[in-house]
Amino acid sequence: MIHAEFIVGPGEQGVRLDQFLVGMVATHSRARLQDLIRGGHVRVNLAEAKPNTRLKERDRVEVREPAAVVVETRAEEIALEVLFEDEDLVVVNKAPGMVVHPAAGNWEGTLVNALLHHCGALSSIGGEQRPGIVHRLDKETSGCLVAAKNDMAHQHLSAQFAGRSVSKVYLALAAGRFAQLSGRIEAPIGRHPVDRKKMAVLEEGKGRSARTDWRVLGDLKAGTLVECTLHTGRTHQIRVHLRHVGHPLVGDEVYGRRSGFRRQMLHAWKLGFTHPRTGVPLSLVSPIPADFVEAGVSSQLT
Repeated sequence: MIHAEFIVGPGEQGVRLDQFLVGMVATHSRARLQDLIRGGHVRVNLAEAKPNTRLKERDRVEVREPAAVVVETRAEEIALEVLFEDEDLVVVNKAPGMVVHPAAGNWEGTLVNALLHHCGALSSIGGEQRPGIVHRLDKETSGCLVAAKNDMAHQHLSAQFAGRSVSKVYLALAAGRFAQLSGRIEAPIGRHPVDRKKMAVLEEGKGRSARTDWRVLGDLKAGTLVECTLHTGRTHQIRVHLRHVGHPLVGDEVYGRRSGFRRQMLHAWKLGFTHPRTGVPLSLVSPIPADFVEAGVSSQLT
């Protein structure tokens, strides 16, 4: 939490308010500072301002960040489909529509709430709101997700994800027909320059490297069934990469359009990693979801 005042110097004349604060408040990201500005917690000469407000020399900028709201994450009895479990970790088939961890607007009914009830305890590394969470899936994405029950498992699993040794294979229902049967998308991904809630493919050097390998599994009435293998783990990676090559996910209203489906048609199908305690390779497969079957995908797909 920050309470501070700054005076704009002669060399900062004409600078945007959010850019000015980035240089003054090293502990906060630009996105967080923009949220504070939009929330009315930053004032210029005692008046509310916008992130793009241009500053003048001798302007007085005041930042009054409100205290964080502490919310206790409660265990909730919510049904889970467990694919693997032992003393160190649990792998579940996350249902579409389920948020992974509590956050503003979703303090209850999340996967973490369900895991706390099912497991009794999770690793402490993720903090009060993200205990046990090593990686995440979008709310509408279904499929394999691993959570750690203790700190040892969490640290080992996090290292595997960071080292890109985890195998991550997804099923995607993409719009249109592909000209080739397989390919690779290597395009850097970063925050969208205009809509900060979205990600986008950016110019080289402006985003983080991202690689998705894809393979066509079949043509369906609603689109093309594609197997996507992730070699990096960028936010919305498959959604952004498929949009980039002209084949957005069917049902994705953010990067494509709904097209009559109730969610973005993306499923975390297979997950492979090394057990943190035994060193034994584990390979988990999540069943084909009902809405994929309704779209024409075989439930026996391997």
